Amino acid sequence: MTPNAASHSSGPSRRSFLASTAVATAAVAGGMPLLAACGGSDGGSRDGTTSGKDAKKLLPAYVASNVVTPDIPSKNGSAVGFTGKLDLAGLKTSVPKKLGKGNKVTVMSPFWGSPPKDGNAYYTSMNDLIGVDVVWQNQDGNTYDQKLGAVLASSEVPDVVVVPGWNMTGKIPSAIIGKFADLGPYLSGDAVKDYPNLAAIPTDAWQRSIFGGKLRGLPMPSSYVTGIVPLYRQDIFEKEGYEVPRSCDEFMALAKDATNARAKRWACLDMKWTAFNAFGVLSGNEKSLGWNEVDGKLVYRIETEEYLEALEWTRKLFAAGVVHPDAKLGKSNATDPGPKFAAGEFLIYNQDSSQWWSRTAEQATQNPDFKIWGMDIFGHDGGAPTLWAQNPAGIFAFINKKASEAVIRDVLAVANVTAAPYGTKEYMATNYGVEGTHYTVKDGVPTKTDQGNIDVMNAYVMVASPAATIAHPDFPEVAKGQVEWQQRMGAVTRKPAFYGMQITEPARYTNLSNDFEQLEDDVVRGRKKISDVQQAVSDWKSKGGDKLRDWYREILDENGSAAG
Repeated sequence: MTPNAASHSSGPSRRSFLASTAVATAAVAGGMPLLAACGGSDGGSRDGTTSGKDAKKLLPAYVASNVVTPDIPSKNGSAVGFTGKLDLAGLKTSVPKKLGKGNKVTVMSPFWGSPPKDGNAYYTSMNDLIGVDVVWQNQDGNTYDQKLGAVLASSEVPDVVVVPGWNMTGKIPSAIIGKFADLGPYLSGDAVKDYPNLAAIPTDAWQRSIFGGKLRGLPMPSSYVTGIVPLYRQDIFEKEGYEVPRSCDEFMALAKDATNARAKRWACLDMKWTAFNAFGVLSGNEKSLGWNEVDGKLVYRIETEEYLEALEWTRKLFAAGVVHPDAKLGKSNATDPGPKFAAGEFLIYNQDSSQWWSRTAEQATQNPDFKIWGMDIFGHDGGAPTLWAQNPAGIFAFINKKASEAVIRDVLAVANVTAAPYGTKEYMATNYGVEGTHYTVKDGVPTKTDQGNIDVMNAYVMVASPAATIAHPDFPEVAKGQVEWQQRMGAVTRKPAFYGMQITEPARYTNLSNDFEQLEDDVVRGRKKISDVQQAVSDWKSKGGDKLRDWYREILDENGSAAG
């Protein structure tokens, strides 16, 4: 088992700080795939939607990295994949010359777990590699939004502040525009070529880093393919002769066949997220992604027939008694489903794709027959599904606008190392630390030591990242499966009208649709009716939804649609 193995595959927060199962469960199971990352004040609200010709002037030139060739190249918006064993002797160098000039740089970043002591071997070795004295101001990730608001409202802003997309609510978006530096002079166009690993970050991720009409963020890129996978017990399917369903009717038939309450076996947990994908419902991941143009009219996800149909189908699963009792009580997103999944109490659940690997690694020694796999998302009627793209970056690092040019250059030197691709010395240093101290390698598989699990946590990885990458040298078949799943799903993924745009809704609309997630959960469990949703949609329209539509229409008219 390799704790914190490299899997940077998808969605907000999908980086190595999520690789610890406890954190993954807390963050992803806590509903993060449905958290809205928009909000904010009227100040500068439309400036962040720079696109088209204006954006092209701001964006860094894209220069693909040729330092390492992935085993599976990106296709249809997928991550790149690596399926080989790790050869330490064969690691490439992507930063041949130390770019840092020795300045002290303070970085505030969210941290899940107990931060290591200052001056630990990981921090020391990274600072030496980069040539910069990075001083970490780690803050509790679970209450980060409160700390962020307080710091950005003060005059004491660190040199670098990391802001996850799900924390961009309230006044934080306008503070980003007011407090952080324009990186355009250092990175726009050919200027980025001074930092080759930053030049290899996909253009879509840089587009997401435009705030207030300026390139301000250093992004953590992610695949735009949905990160929510219907995961299933492939070993039990094979043993029982179950076929993977290809429609909602087939899923229901399988679920009834597989459920035996007396034997403590149910088919699934709450399948709402998969239902949304099967019925082609616009994304609930971020408010701006929930809008799209239909027959010339802007429509929000909750107004569509598909939304109601997905909820009704999920309700039928609960009503049929095929859903595990934990999910009926609403526990499926509050507790770790791993032990009961491993025990075979249920066979299918939808969750972040990172669990494909983490469940495999968890069970490898204690349950050798256990095999988890990802089910292709099916169209509800048996045809191909219509999936909707997620945004191509979800976490950003910003540099204080009061920072000197020397400090800005040193922060970019840090980012150029942390964005190094898999298979390089810089990647191993960033993600694993010092060989012998923080990790060992046996049969081409790196494994963190106890010290590595203390020191090498979510720090440097938060400054900037390479293009989305999936690599599991311990379970290469899982890495291959994850990337190929993304490629197949990417082939049926469309971009909605506001894909890739950084949009901050006016504060008066911030809480407009907040109650829908709870309403959805009540409906699928039979506590509320579809008619209650229809009434809530009607209320949403009259309380500001129609005005919000007009506001989005202006943005669309000014910037054009990103739909594709």
